[in-house]
Amino acid sequence: MNIQTSQKLSAFAHDTIAGLINHNKFLHPKYFYDATGSRIFEKIMRMPEYYLTDCEYHIFDQQSESICEALANGHSAIDLVELGPGDGLKSRLLLHVLIQRHTPLNYLPVDISKHAVDELVKDLHKDFPSLKIEPKAGDYFDVIKNMQGSNGRSKAVLFLGSNIGNFFPQERKAFLKQLREFTSSGDKVLIGFDLKKSPKVILDAYDDPQGYTRDFNINHLVRINRELDADFDIPEFEHHAVYEPVTGTAKSFLVSRKEQKVNIRGTGHTIKFKKWESIFMELSQKFDLDDIEKMAMEGGFVVKKNFTDSKNYFADSLWERK
Repeated sequence: MNIQTSQKLSAFAHDTIAGLINHNKFLHPKYFYDATGSRIFEKIMRMPEYYLTDCEYHIFDQQSESICEALANGHSAIDLVELGPGDGLKSRLLLHVLIQRHTPLNYLPVDISKHAVDELVKDLHKDFPSLKIEPKAGDYFDVIKNMQGSNGRSKAVLFLGSNIGNFFPQERKAFLKQLREFTSSGDKVLIGFDLKKSPKVILDAYDDPQGYTRDFNINHLVRINRELDADFDIPEFEHHAVYEPVTGTAKSFLVSRKEQKVNIRGTGHTIKFKKWESIFMELSQKFDLDDIEKMAMEGGFVVKKNFTDSKNYFADSLWERK
């Protein structure tokens, strides 16, 4: 089956069909974050099993002065670019310190969800009325590519929440290549990495008893139904999460409970599912410090310092562009 070629076919429609006609069906996780998906993810970040938010918040709460000192590095003015800020729960701790230090600052939040970035800007204007904010909505790759690479100001790029763990190895390589092209020598990058730990702790975070992670994944099908005029029978798909401790790979799937057909009328496609056939929804890679060091070196960066929480569950790794 081929994807219908149409100038009117949106990127969401094209990517959805490309994934669902694949032999091993998958959906792109970047499309999780419509308005509903963003709200569900905010619930996920606040549930006790989702240790990532608490651990990274602990790092920022306890070490924000040191992080800001390293990010600013004596520069008189910086552009603080944040990729995927969500509700800005953690980054506003850094903004508070930088503003207190009277650091001349432009804040550029970039998010796939226009709703999320609009809400963030509204909240930040209340908390930091003097802060200059230049929001951008869109895919990280596209936005970085289109942003000016060098404007004479020092750059500090934030990529928090272990979002880098959602990329496959080749995607990570491409992302770091674009990040290198976007930055200049001496610019800083702060990337969040979820570290390897007990498999039970990890699985509880991706298959929680409240069912928020299930709802988050299922909402992707709801979005396809709504935006592409599809007829996914939502109750006939169940959420399943697995973790492989040797590779540090956590994966999420939606599994069809029965043999069924799904009509995606907005694209003219019908997708067939076998009973218990799965849709691969998301990769959540876990790392160790050696992995981080190797990744930075291969990307053209140097690790300056790893900021970790008290449990060593999470690391915010500060890199400098060579």
